[in-house]
Amino acid sequence: MSQPNSNPDPAPPSGEAPKVVMTSLERLRHSTAHVLATAVTTLWPDAQLAAGPPVEQGFYYDMQLAHRITPEDFPKIEAEMAKVIAAKQPFVRKVVSRDEAMALGNAGRLGSQTDRAEASKFKLDILNRIAPDAVISLYQNGEFIDLCEGVHVSDTSKIGAFKLTHLSSSYYLGDEKNPQLQRVYGTAFASKKQLDEHFAALEEAKRRDHRKLGAELHLFQVDARVGSGLPVLLPKGAIIRRELERMIEEKLFDFGYHPVYSPHIGSVDLYRTSGHYPFYAESMYDTLKIEEREFLLKPMNCPMHIQAYASELRSYRDLPQRYAEFGTVYRKEQSGELNGLVRVRGFTQDDGHIFCTPEQLEDEFRGCLRMIQEVMNLFGFNTKCRISLRDKVKEGKYVGSDEDWARAESVIRKVVEDLKLEHTVGLGEAAFYGPKLDFMAYDCLNRSWQIATIQVDFGLPQRFELEYTGSDGAKHTPVMIHRAVFGSIERFMGLVIEHFAGSFPVWLAPEQVRVMTITEEQIPYAEALMAELKKLRVRAKLESGRDKIGAKIRDAQLDKVPYMVVIGAKEAEADKVALRSRKAGDEGTLPRTDFLARLAEEIRTRAL
Repeated sequence: MSQPNSNPDPAPPSGEAPKVVMTSLERLRHSTAHVLATAVTTLWPDAQLAAGPPVEQGFYYDMQLAHRITPEDFPKIEAEMAKVIAAKQPFVRKVVSRDEAMALGNAGRLGSQTDRAEASKFKLDILNRIAPDAVISLYQNGEFIDLCEGVHVSDTSKIGAFKLTHLSSSYYLGDEKNPQLQRVYGTAFASKKQLDEHFAALEEAKRRDHRKLGAELHLFQVDARVGSGLPVLLPKGAIIRRELERMIEEKLFDFGYHPVYSPHIGSVDLYRTSGHYPFYAESMYDTLKIEEREFLLKPMNCPMHIQAYASELRSYRDLPQRYAEFGTVYRKEQSGELNGLVRVRGFTQDDGHIFCTPEQLEDEFRGCLRMIQEVMNLFGFNTKCRISLRDKVKEGKYVGSDEDWARAESVIRKVVEDLKLEHTVGLGEAAFYGPKLDFMAYDCLNRSWQIATIQVDFGLPQRFELEYTGSDGAKHTPVMIHRAVFGSIERFMGLVIEHFAGSFPVWLAPEQVRVMTITEEQIPYAEALMAELKKLRVRAKLESGRDKIGAKIRDAQLDKVPYMVVIGAKEAEADKVALRSRKAGDEGTLPRTDFLARLAEEIRTRAL
């Protein structure tokens, strides 16, 4: 079954035009998934197919068969796929009744090329999950027939270049109570050149993998004795986090936030009032009982900040109230989804909550947006945003009145349109309490990472009966904005490590300067320089051992130190330094004071 995404497609060569929307690349990849299924059912006719959608990096197909597919089978499968592509088989769409589709499924004909003794069990289950009034469509290429919404390229020859990439296992419908399936992944592009560029980018991504660099540069570790999904930041990684926090703290001061701290556990009743429990109960850890009351490991910070607001009587003159916290939260994640720093079970949010009057809402929203843009520019990230809205069809998933949702959405749309921000719209991506503006950062490999968010919330202040006294003397309910710039600090660190490939700008580097002497005679001068660097709070290391200077420089380069200062007899006598930088290599000799001034300015301005 295909997954609708973004752009409309032309109608297929026959049958009623489907309402599915896909980009041209998604359509090509979805078609390739069908070609993969055709090849697999040719080689192993007993294969029971489940679903084969396009995904961000390509496509996959889930299947159950007696043969255990391994990477050694890929050339054989790809050869069979090539035959299907060369045959120029049209993708023919046919709209059928539910009874016709059930008959084909019972005959083992769905996801297959021939009638089988065994029914197409997964396709029949998918069929039973389709709404009674929905259009049911089949796609056929050659003898292969699949239950599918579409859409596809006109015929198999339109598939440009493809390659099978890897394997995994999956539970049918993602439920571990269901049968375990084999998942075969692949990717496809319109041309061989694009395919080659894709794999070159993947190789570069491997080089930049934050898990690999985290181990090589001693930034963090995930130790089974601590627990999966619970990374420990080592001293160098802790420095990076502290610098990120320090930078955000400066922004918080500039934008008028007040710091708060909240505990790591909270009463279940607090989260029942907020609605997070039961809305997000599946992401929360089991409750623990303390003196006959139930508590949760804190899954989110907002109910705690609401209590901070409620701690005093408020007037309109007191608003807005802006609270911020580096709050650690805990979410239940499947072990197969854990990934270094970017998908963890315990993480820290740079969480902020603003309580304001409805009249202040637009200005406060703009302030949040400005903070996010300033931070992203600091790292050289290109960002795009998504207006995340509720799906009104899914009743019971959201709280609050239609009027409040409309007011919140109108503010987000107005700011986005006024500023002419490039954006998409995500239906069904809203929080249960309100719409939001989500941000994707694009790194140097043009990979997207969802990070920052700004969420408008009329609902939670009402659920907690928050109030302020207006200029009319009456009681009013404030509006709440939830915002995060990094989102998860750990995840943002993973993005930063990969974006810079471990070669961090000077202000962020765990070690900013490596001072190296040629002989022991220069040690006093080097130690005096180290004392000056310490006064400037520069993170520096002195390497005065007996290794040759070439070996010392090589070690500093492997450690990705931004500046290497070499001191020989001439430099010590002339009060100068021989400077090597990670970016420019040998920069020659310059006065010590000039180097210190340059270094201090780069750190102060957080230069890239």
